[in-house]
Amino acid sequence: MATWIDFSISSTYEVKYPGVAFGLTLISGCKPLTDCAGFDQYKRKLLRKMRKREILTEISQRIYMYDRFFQSFGFECPLPQHLKRTIHSGFPRYNLMVDAHFMGEMCAGILVAVTDYDRIEGMLTLDVARGGETAVGMGGRQFTIKEGEIVLRDEKDIICVLCQGADEKTRVKDDTRNVLFYSYAIPGIDGIYLKEGLTIAAETMAQFGGGTVKGLEVFVKGSVRNQ
Repeated sequence: MATWIDFSISSTYEVKYPGVAFGLTLISGCKPLTDCAGFDQYKRKLLRKMRKREILTEISQRIYMYDRFFQSFGFECPLPQHLKRTIHSGFPRYNLMVDAHFMGEMCAGILVAVTDYDRIEGMLTLDVARGGETAVGMGGRQFTIKEGEIVLRDEKDIICVLCQGADEKTRVKDDTRNVLFYSYAIPGIDGIYLKEGLTIAAETMAQFGGGTVKGLEVFVKGSVRNQ
């Protein structure tokens, strides 16, 4: 088990989604972007690689799988629209943390979330929701969670629902310094792609935010797959 983060996978998740991986990476001491020109050049390099036909085909196939999984719960997956926009217009520009999250998603064809590690309360647990549970999403949106949905909990709240979104409590802000990216696999998505996307996000924060990567690991069935 990782020593740099308190994390577990519930037995309920293991039964419902056997072998379906989950990845995390923590980057500490991050600062706001200052080298805007260098960052733009870095993004263009990643974009050129992503747009290569054979790579884009594989990315599109994985995103299609996420889309089907979301649809099975009655939700629209944001990844297809993100991919379409990225292909035609490049990576969006918000702030370094959110940009790194989008780059990790699009370059690996997976779903990545970004959060303020210091706002997490206690241990994180990857779990399966019970019917009727609720959570407060970004902007105060109320989530009513369906039975069987994949959720990430801290010791107080559900902080992210895979098919509905992340919470407001752990949202990154201008004063965020310790950044946690996490990534969900779904059935059919190998953990190696989680590592690929999280590595891009972590290296981006280290190179352009001056952060220190405290750990990056992919977990399956409650144990770590060292990558």
